[in-house]
Amino acid sequence: MQFRVIVFIFVSFLISFSSHAQTQKQLENKRKQLQKEIKEINSLLFKSKKEAETVLSDLDDLTQKINVRSQLINTIDQEAKVLSNEIAKNERKIASQEKKLDILKKEYADMVVKSYKSKNKQSKLLFLLSSENFTQAYKRLQYIKQYATYRKEQGEDIKATTVHLRALTDSLQIKEDEKQLLIALHLKEKESVSREKISQEKLVTKVKAKEQKYVSQIKRKQKEERKIDRKIQRLILEAIAKSNKKSGGKKSSSFKLTPEAAKLGKSFIANKGKLPWPTKKGTVIRKYGKQKHPTLAGITIQSNGVHVATEEKAKARAIFNGTVLSIQLLPGRKKMVLVQHGNYITAYKNLDNVLVKKGEKINTKQNIGTIHTDTTTGKTVLAFSLFKETQIQNPEMWIGKML
Repeated sequence: MQFRVIVFIFVSFLISFSSHAQTQKQLENKRKQLQKEIKEINSLLFKSKKEAETVLSDLDDLTQKINVRSQLINTIDQEAKVLSNEIAKNERKIASQEKKLDILKKEYADMVVKSYKSKNKQSKLLFLLSSENFTQAYKRLQYIKQYATYRKEQGEDIKATTVHLRALTDSLQIKEDEKQLLIALHLKEKESVSREKISQEKLVTKVKAKEQKYVSQIKRKQKEERKIDRKIQRLILEAIAKSNKKSGGKKSSSFKLTPEAAKLGKSFIANKGKLPWPTKKGTVIRKYGKQKHPTLAGITIQSNGVHVATEEKAKARAIFNGTVLSIQLLPGRKKMVLVQHGNYITAYKNLDNVLVKKGEKINTKQNIGTIHTDTTTGKTVLAFSLFKETQIQNPEMWIGKML
C-alpha cells in the first residue's frame, strides 16, 4: 500500500513539474521571440546614411528597440520568478522526502532487528509446529508470508523514495543554473537599455530643435496616405460595380461573387490569424489604428494598415491565393498592387517594380514586387493593408504572429 502511495506522489510531482515547465516554456519562447525581434530591428533599421536628415527616423527606431528590450527584461524577470517558485517548491519536497526516507529507513532497520531476534529464539518451522491445530498453523504461515512481503515492500519504498529524491535534487541544480543565466541576461539587457536611453535623450534634444519641421513632414505624409486609402476604396467600389454589372444584378456595396470566388473568400476567412506575412522577413514598425507618435508629443497617427521593415531588395508576397485586381502608380514613381481574395482585398504599397499582371491568378507567398528602399533612411518598408469590400480591417488580426 505504501509503495502505491510513493508511486502516486512521484507521478503527481511529474504532472506538477510538467505544468510549471509549460508556463516556463511559454515564457522562454516569448523571450527568444523578443531576442529575435531585437536582432531584426538592429539589422533592418538603423540604416541611415545622412544622419542630419534622419534624426527623427533614428529616434523612432531607437524608441522601438528600447520598448522591445523592456518587454524582454520583463519576460526574463517573469521567467526567473517562475524558476524561483519551482526551486522553492523543490526544496520543500526534498526536505519532505528526506524526512520520509529517514522514517522508512528507521522502520526497516527496526523490522530487520526484530526479525533477527525472532529467528534466534525460534525457527519458522518450530513456530509452525507449535501450533495447536491446523487452522492456527495456516494463520501463522500466512503471517510469515505477509511479514516477508511487507519487508520487501519497505525495501522497495526506500528505493523509490531515494530515486525520487535524486530526481528532485538534480532538477533543483538545473533550475538553479538556469536562474543564474537569466540573472546574467537581465543585467546585460539592463546595461543595453541604459546605453540606448542616453542615445535616445541626445536624439530627443536634436528633434526638439527642429520639432515644427518634423511635425509638418508627418502631417504631409499622413495626408498622402489618406489620399492613397481613398484611391483604394474608389478602385474597390469600381470593381464591385463591375461584378454586379456582369451578373446582371442590382447595384450593391458588396461583390457579386462567382461560386469559385465565394469559396475562396470562405477559405480566406477560415485562415484568419494564420495567414503568412507579406514579407519573408520583417519587423512591424507601425501598427494598425490610431496611435500616438512614438517620439513627438501631441501628434497622433492614423494607420489603416501596418508598415513592415525588411531587407533591401526584399519582395512583397501574396498572403493568400487570389487575383490581381489593380496595379497603380503612386507619388515618387512607387507602385501599389491590389489582390482580390473573394470579397477581401489586400494592398501592397511602396513597390519599385511589379512582378505580376492585372487579372493574373496568384498563389500564397508568390512574389508580387520588389519593395522600395529609401535612399535617405536606408530602410526598406512595405505598407500593407487589408479590406473586406471597402471596410478597412486590422491586418494584425489576420496574419499569424503579428500581434
